[in-house]
Amino acid sequence: MSFNKIIVVGNLGRDPELRYTPQGNAVCDFSVATNEKRRDKAGEMQSVVTWFKITLWGKQAENASKYLTKGSAVYIEGRLRIEEWTDRDGNNRHSLEVNATDMQFLSSNRNDESNQDTGESNSENSFSGSNPQGSVASANSPNDDDIPF
Repeated sequence: MSFNKIIVVGNLGRDPELRYTPQGNAVCDFSVATNEKRRDKAGEMQSVVTWFKITLWGKQAENASKYLTKGSAVYIEGRLRIEEWTDRDGNNRHSLEVNATDMQFLSSNRNDESNQDTGESNSENSFSGSNPQGSVASANSPNDDDIPF
């Protein structure tokens, strides 16, 4: 038995690019960066950025293209593969590619921009990749102390 699943939580490095296959299937590509803090050999804190190329299909691809922009926070689940290629200078390179099976919006940049004047934040908004008008955190939702786990 084998299993290949990855969860990536990060921010978009560029706006999503939506296209359609000749059969009419939606495909959306974008990059996501994750940040990790770790100490180097000298004991100094360093920020390590890892980039992932994300590919979404179908309705999730259309939703990503419609609602995500560069800088948006996103949760991605999918299958990981490493693509190896040779650059223009003849150097062997590799990239981390995720064929996404699930997506959740963790922020809504369009709403955040519209609320900058009022100082409000929509960081509580969370949308399901299959239903962008779906679950929005309400003001009456339980706080962390009310959750039993």
